[in-house]
Amino acid sequence: MSLLALRAVDVAYGDLPALTAVDLVIEPGEILSVVGANGAGKTTLLKTIAGLLAPRSGEIWFDGRRIDGVEAPDRVGLGIALVPEGRRLFSRLSVAENLRLGTFRDRDPKRREEMLERVFGLFPVLRQRVAQRAGTLSGGEGQMLSIARALMSRPRFLMLDEPSLGIMPRIVDSILDVLQTLHRQEGLTVLLVEQNVPAALAAAERGYVLQTGRIVAEGTSRSLLDSDLVRRAYLGM
Repeated sequence: MSLLALRAVDVAYGDLPALTAVDLVIEPGEILSVVGANGAGKTTLLKTIAGLLAPRSGEIWFDGRRIDGVEAPDRVGLGIALVPEGRRLFSRLSVAENLRLGTFRDRDPKRREEMLERVFGLFPVLRQRVAQRAGTLSGGEGQMLSIARALMSRPRFLMLDEPSLGIMPRIVDSILDVLQTLHRQEGLTVLLVEQNVPAALAAAERGYVLQTGRIVAEGTSRSLLDSDLVRRAYLGM
């Protein structure tokens, strides 16, 4: 059984279509990339899966359950977490306070502390910044905090929206290494949305290409990187 399946999903902002007849499947334990230019509908796709936007038509299934009518906080409870574009941290709160907000559904103090230790192990710099206001972090540290906050909810399915945006390449590589570790050691399923097509497809096993709200290609990462569509439109070749 697929972990996530979108079936003929349409989303619109008023009368303006944003996603049209989107079919997408991700298997348990898979890293999947969705690539496309700015304005292709990538962020809309993630917000729709997370429950922040309602589809006009179509179905969304998660772990055998239809969820397009489930509220966003309840989708977190099912194991779905989103790392939004631009990090969206609570800038006036400390690193520790931002992290604890990721456990808003878990009232067990022991489990909260266990999760803090887990994310500090993945991102040691956050332990050093634990009392620092989130708004004073560097771009790379802020992205680590945004990912760590999402991991605090113990997700089974993690979505990341443009995690490389405005971050030095070596920090991006470090973040992708952490995701690969979680995937390998814990079987975390990851949906990675990126404009950086080579990096996104290199990190994933399969991918979809989204153009003006429609899926125009799908396949293994290698086949997409070798395709004329991707080479012409995104790699300048």
